[in-house]
Formats: sequence, structure tokens, C-alpha cells
Amino acid sequence: MPNVVQFQNVTKRFGATTVIRDVNFTVDDRPGKGEFIAILGPSGCGKSTVLRLIAGLPPHHPASEGAVLVADKPVGPPGSDRSMVFQDYTSFDNRTVQDNVAFGLECRGVAAKERRERAREWIAKVGLDITRDAPKYPHELSGGMRQRVAIARTLILSPRIILMDEPFGALDPTTRLNMQELLVNLWREAQATVFFVTHSIEEAVYLGDRVYVFSSAPGTILREMQVPPPDRPPKEMQRERSFVDLVFEIRDLIEKLETSTKAGD
Repeated sequence: MPNVVQFQNVTKRFGATTVIRDVNFTVDDRPGKGEFIAILGPSGCGKSTVLRLIAGLPPHHPASEGAVLVADKPVGPPGSDRSMVFQDYTSFDNRTVQDNVAFGLECRGVAAKERRERAREWIAKVGLDITRDAPKYPHELSGGMRQRVAIARTLILSPRIILMDEPFGALDPTTRLNMQELLVNLWREAQATVFFVTHSIEEAVYLGDRVYVFSSAPGTILREMQVPPPDRPPKEMQRERSFVDLVFEIRDLIEKLETSTKAGD
């Protein structure tokens, strides 16, 4: 099977500024499962650039040097095999929840009746009420509800690769834990490969199969870590000693990076 994503000595520059440098990793195909990759690192180290290179989004795409491969082919423009969820609750303000969720199906030419039915199915899957929430507009929703809509709009298209750029960063702690548990359940059903950028070490350790720890800018992968899969709710796993030890190990590593950068300044 072809690799899902591969970075080969990838460097990205904007003018004289190097954002990432010599990034190398391979994510192989895991039929019937997929893999959850969490990306951690100091602010400004290029984590989001990695996602946008996979998505094929300019101006980050193409890379300045090296190769970004999806399914063993050079990454092209954005496509339905790759979907992205942003932090800022991207929605169409003039569309209802149902029509927002169905938007991608509409672009594919799916008949109105079928796309409405599938949209309502996904509205329920992400924990929203079909009768109460489907006819609402984005401005009538809380942040957590809007992010549920964004996730439903992404997963309804059955993408092979899901790119998530700090999607829960603006949520309160309780809602954030609930969204993490929801995402794990939906990911298992979707059987996709997820790349998840976050500033929360606890979130990365809970969600990830693997964690990539990036260096300070220009970012490169300093360490790749296997972590235990999320087989219980986050509130349970985060109380375990092994989980806490792993969080502190990564925190110490990132603090050393940040201290080193400040010393260099």
C-alpha cells in the first residue's frame, strides 16, 4: 500500500524567513484503522505550515525544497481526499447548520434529498439535536456547537486525510474534553489518518498514536514518540501516573527548546 503522507527533506521559506527546515516523516497506510498524529511545538515553529503543505494550500504550498507526497505522489491542489478543520469555526453565515454540513455534498452534485438525509445523520453523530439545531444559523451556536458542525461537514465527505489546526483551542476545559472524546469515536468510525496541531500537551498525548515534537523556528522534528491509544475517556486517562509522566517528559523537552531559543536571542 502507498504511504498516506511522506515528507522528504522539506523546507519552506517566506522570503528570507525559513519556517520549517529538513522535515522528514512517513505515515504509512493502516487499512481499517488509520492513525492519529499529534503535532506539538513552540509557537511559530511551523506546525500549521505542515498541515497546509499536505492540504496543498498556497502560499505554504509548494515547499521551497524537498518533496511532500500524498499516496506516493507529489501533493497537488486541495482535493476531497484531504479535509481541514480550523480553529476559527469556519461556517457560511447565511446557511443553516444542515446546509453547512451538506455543503461538500452539494458541491459534488449529490441530490438534495440524499444530502439532507446524510447531513441530518451527521448532525446527530456529532451530538447535536436534529430538530432543534439543524435549522439554526452559525451565529445562534456556541463555539463548541460550531466546531461540531465543522467536524460534521468534514467527515461527511469521508476524506482519507483529516487536517485539524488547533480546533479546540478556544473552547472551555470541559467542552474541550468532551470534544476530544467525540473526535476519537468519530475517527475510529471514519478510519482516516488525522494530523492534529495543538498547544496542549495533554491533548496531544490523549489523542495521538504518535506525537511529533517540533523544535523552535525554523521547525524540524526533534522527537517522534509513540503514545498509548485513547482507549478510555480523557478524564480517566489523564489521572493515570503513566499519562502524567509522559506529559511532564514532553513539557520538559519543550521548555528546554524555548529556553535555548531565548538564550540564542
